[in-house]
Amino acid sequence: MYKIVIDSCGELTEELKADGHFCNVPLELDIDGTKIVDDETFNQADFLERVRHSHKGPHSACPSPERYMHAYEGEAENIYVVTLSAKLSGSYNSAMVAVSMYEEEHNEKKNIYVFNSKSASIGETLIGMKIQELEEAGVPFAEVCKQTESYIDEINTFFVLETLETLRKAGRLSNFKALVANTLNIKPVMGSTDEGSIQQLGQARGMKKALAKMVEDMLAKTKRYEEKVLAIAHCNCPERAQLVKESIERVAHFKKILIVDTAGVSSMYANDGGVILAV
Repeated sequence: MYKIVIDSCGELTEELKADGHFCNVPLELDIDGTKIVDDETFNQADFLERVRHSHKGPHSACPSPERYMHAYEGEAENIYVVTLSAKLSGSYNSAMVAVSMYEEEHNEKKNIYVFNSKSASIGETLIGMKIQELEEAGVPFAEVCKQTESYIDEINTFFVLETLETLRKAGRLSNFKALVANTLNIKPVMGSTDEGSIQQLGQARGMKKALAKMVEDMLAKTKRYEEKVLAIAHCNCPERAQLVKESIERVAHFKKILIVDTAGVSSMYANDGGVILAV
C-alpha cells in the first residue's frame, strides 16, 4: 500500500480527493491576526475579501513536523511526500524533520521519501500524479523516487497575476514597481527557476496579452506535448482558465489538461484573477 502526502499548496482535484491514496497537510494563513487553516474549511471568497481590505497583507506558516508525522501514520508502507519549493517555504524542512521523528517513535519499518517539488500549486499536484502512475505500474519504491526526481527536473511552472499587491505587501516587490505596474496595467509573466525560486519571464500590457505571453513561453519550453499532462490553476476566474485551456488546445495536443481552483496558499499569492500553469 502507498500514500501520497502533499502540502496544501498543492491542489487536489475532486478525483484525487476521492482516490484514497492522497492527503493534504495544511499550511496556516494569517491575515491581520486572523488564523486560517488551509484545509477543507478554507473559504476562498471570504479570504479574498479580507485580502482586499488588508493593509499588511496575508502571510503563511508551514505545517509543523507533528502534522506531517501524523500524515505518515496508517497502513501504507510506501509514503511519498511532496512539498512546496524549499526556496519558498519551510514545508520541505518540516517534512524531513517529521521523518526522523516518526522513525524514532515507531517500530514498524516504512519507506518514506520527501520530494522538494521546486514548484508550487499544481506543480505539486502533477508530481503526486506521476508518483501514482509509477506505483500503479508496479515500479519499486526506490525507482519511483528516482524517476519522480527526474520528472521534477523537467517541470516548469508559470503564472500571471491580476495584481501585484500581495507580492508588494509580502516584501517581494518594491512599492514603486508595483505602483508603476498597476498604473500602466502591466502584467508580469512569472515562472519558476531550476532551483525552485521565482523569476520574471516577461510582461505585457493587459491580462489578455499577458496570458498569451505565458502560453507562448510555456510552449517554447515544453517538448513532446502528447506525452505530457498540463495543469491550470485559477483563483476565482474559471472562465479565464477555460480560455487559456482552449488557446493551448488550438496549437498543441497534450495528453491531458486539467483545471483546478486554487486552495488557500495558492490563492494568497495568485490573488483574485491569477492563473497558474504547470507542465
